[in-house]
Amino acid sequence: MNAAVRPAAARPRSRLRRLVSPFVSPQVFDFWASRFHPTWSWERPLARIVGRSEASADAATLLLAPNRHWRGAVAGQHLLIGARIDGVLVTRSYSLSAAPRADGRIEITVKAIEGGKLSGYLHQRARIGEVLELGAAFGEMVLPQRGDGARLFLAAGSGITPLMAMVRAQAARAMPQPLTLLYWARRREELCFVEELRALAAAHANFQVRFLLTRQEPQAADEDAGRIDADLLARHARDLRERAVFACGPGGFVESARALADGAARSFASEAFTPPPRETREDGHAQVVLARSGRTFELPRGESLLTALEAQGLKLPSGCRMGLCNTCACGKSSGATRHLHTGELHAEPASALRLCVSAPAGDLVLDL
Repeated sequence: MNAAVRPAAARPRSRLRRLVSPFVSPQVFDFWASRFHPTWSWERPLARIVGRSEASADAATLLLAPNRHWRGAVAGQHLLIGARIDGVLVTRSYSLSAAPRADGRIEITVKAIEGGKLSGYLHQRARIGEVLELGAAFGEMVLPQRGDGARLFLAAGSGITPLMAMVRAQAARAMPQPLTLLYWARRREELCFVEELRALAAAHANFQVRFLLTRQEPQAADEDAGRIDADLLARHARDLRERAVFACGPGGFVESARALADGAARSFASEAFTPPPRETREDGHAQVVLARSGRTFELPRGESLLTALEAQGLKLPSGCRMGLCNTCACGKSSGATRHLHTGELHAEPASALRLCVSAPAGDLVLDL
C-alpha cells in the first residue's frame, strides 16, 4: 500500500475515558455529551457543517469541521458520510474535493442524483450547524509521495471531486510536475470549479485545463466538444506515453479511458462511481442461507447480494455500494459468487466478500 493511504494512528484513550468506561456506556456518554456540544462523542467521528456554497447548477460544496476522533485523509480519497433522514441513518461515500486543510476542516462537493436519498438531502436540505457522521477515509487513487513526472487527469461528472482535491494539493506546491486536466460534462452549467481552474491555469504554466461538453458546442478557448476517444486525447494530450493517467467518473467512462490508456500511457489509475456496463446477466435464482440469523432466501443470480437482501427487508451496513469501502463486507462459509464489475467467479470456501458487488453464482451460506 502506498504510504500516503495508510490510516492515521488511532488516538490513545484519555485518562478520563479509562476511568469512566466501566460505569458509562459510549451510547449514554454520547447522548449527554451532545447536549453540551454537538460533536462531542465517546469515539464516534462526527463533523459539523460550517460552510455551504453552490458549486454548479446541480452541486453544492459543504465545509465540515470534524471532531477529534476523525483520523484524516489525503487528497484523492473518499469517506463515508451519514445523515439521519426521517429518523433513519443513511450512509454513502463522497470524495474530498479539496486537500485537507491546516485547520482540520474538510470539503465535499455533492451532486444531486435523481432518486438519491442522501445526495438530495445534502444538496437541498442540510444546513450549517447540522452534524453528520463520518467514516474512515479510503481509496487508493492518490498521488505518490514522490514526483512521478507529467500527469493527465480525466474527469467526468462528479468524478471531478477527487481529482480536484489532487489539483489543489499540487497547486499548493506550485505545480511541481506538468499536469493536464480534461473535464467532461453534458452542459456548461454542470461544470464545477470552473473559475478556480481557469485561475490556476493562468497562474501556473505547468497546468492546463480543458472543458469537454457532450451536449453543447464550445464557446471559450479552453472548451471542446465530444466524448472521450483517441482523437480527442491526441488533440489535448499528445505526449500520453510520457504521462501517468488518473481517471474518475461513471463506469463506462473509466473503462473507455482504461482502453485508450492501456499500453499508451506510462501508468493508469482509476476509480468509478457507477459500475461499468455489463453485457450479460445470469438468469435464475440461488438459495442463500444466513447462518447467524437462520434465515433462507431465494435470491436472483444477476443482482447484488446487498440489493437483493435489502429487497427482503434486511437493513445491512453499506457505504459506497461500489466495492471500495468494505462497509458491507461479510464472511462466506460456502458457495460461489460472481463479481458484478469484472464477471470473475469466486468459489473459495470460507472467504470474505463484499455484498454490494457480489451476486450469487450458486447456493450460498453467508455469515449474517
